[in-house]
Amino acid sequence: MPKPRLLIATHNQGKIREYKHLLAGIPFRLVGLDEVGIFHDVEETGDTFSENAILKAQAYSRESGLLTLADDSGLEVDALLGEPGVRSSRYAGPGAGDPERIAFLLQKLAQAESPVRTARFRCVIAIAQPAGETVTAEGTCEGVIADTPRGSGGFGYDPIFYLPDQGCTMAELSSEAKNQISHRARAVHRARDLLLAADRAGETP
Repeated sequence: MPKPRLLIATHNQGKIREYKHLLAGIPFRLVGLDEVGIFHDVEETGDTFSENAILKAQAYSRESGLLTLADDSGLEVDALLGEPGVRSSRYAGPGAGDPERIAFLLQKLAQAESPVRTARFRCVIAIAQPAGETVTAEGTCEGVIADTPRGSGGFGYDPIFYLPDQGCTMAELSSEAKNQISHRARAVHRARDLLLAADRAGETP
């Protein structure tokens, strides 16, 4: 009997590969949006990571008829009152790449009234049934914003996200180590239990 499909709500093949690694062993066949013929993006109009993840999961689940997993994640800096938050990928404006976003954040932090540099990466995963409930799982990773970028691994704000327990930035970790402690890995760990429960309950299409 073929495994039921789980739609991972992304066009990014690297992200799909990461989820296949993080969700190895679950009784589903993971497929991406392109594989099921969905080539458009759902607009992220929510004010929180949870709202955006739910918006995407529900919209793609209705369209595909499949159990769907969507996530939204970003960086929250305490001295910037939680910025960039849901705007993490567009913080420095349209067309900006990772170096520009990092430089913009460091500039904002240098101008902040508070000297505190604590921050966290947050990821919220939403899992939606085509005509049923939507459940969420959340993971966070605490750290400190470094003065200058370090490391060549990872992406986004990883080069300035310093992990005191590891003695390095997220970008200096191996991919294996990152997949043990990252915000997405922690959210996936909780989401795995939700997916297994859905499978046991026979709620997958």
